[in-house]
Amino acid sequence: MANLVDFVNNELSTKKDFPAFGAGDTITVYYEIKEGEKTRTQFFKGVVIQRKGTGITETFTIRKMSGAVGVERIFPINMPALQKIELNQRGKVRRARIFYFRELTGKKAKIKERRK
Repeated sequence: MANLVDFVNNELSTKKDFPAFGAGDTITVYYEIKEGEKTRTQFFKGVVIQRKGTGITETFTIRKMSGAVGVERIFPINMPALQKIELNQRGKVRRARIFYFRELTGKKAKIKERRK
């Protein structure tokens, strides 16, 4: 049964060429929104909180500050509306899921840049 699921995931899913990113990285996600007959591209720029799942069911969570309110959005990697992902800054964090980032404000919410 597992072989059948893997076969369907590999053959029927379309692979998009996104950069490698992880928790702590600042990225911009461009995605398509349909409003009636029209479609437009919107972007969401923020810090990656986590990546979850594998293969076709993989998702990632992005957090940004909108004024004084924190906004989080979960994107599936294989969402057809995703157009591109831009990697703006690599972050240096010690954990794969940085949920502690939600409580931080001001200068404490800065993430150091990872050097290559």
